[in-house]
Amino acid sequence: MTRPVLEPSADHPITVEPTPSRVRVTVGDQVIADTTDALTLQESTYAAVQYVPLSDVDRSALVRSNTTTYCPFKGDASYYSIVTPAGEFEDAIWEYQEPYPAVAGIRGRVAFYPDRVQIHID
Repeated sequence: MTRPVLEPSADHPITVEPTPSRVRVTVGDQVIADTTDALTLQESTYAAVQYVPLSDVDRSALVRSNTTTYCPFKGDASYYSIVTPAGEFEDAIWEYQEPYPAVAGIRGRVAFYPDRVQIHID
């Protein structure tokens, strides 16, 4: 089965720009990510998403999930759960390991579901 590959357009714009502020991600009191090198991905009318370099994430709190999804604009996404003393937050993080060319800047970066973590943009 062939999946559609769509390009951003005037009807469905996508931009990827450097975030001008520090981004921290926490679960309770535990810092999961801290970076001054995030990218803001703005897709159409959806809320902006912070993509954080995986190198700026506390990988000891991550457990690879079996969950995958597909976005026709970005490609195949894989997921991580976060495991901390405060609990397990299933599929709280996603990444596009091989993003489509239009969003190639998010390669090597992860994003977080704001209903499972706290995202602080200073």
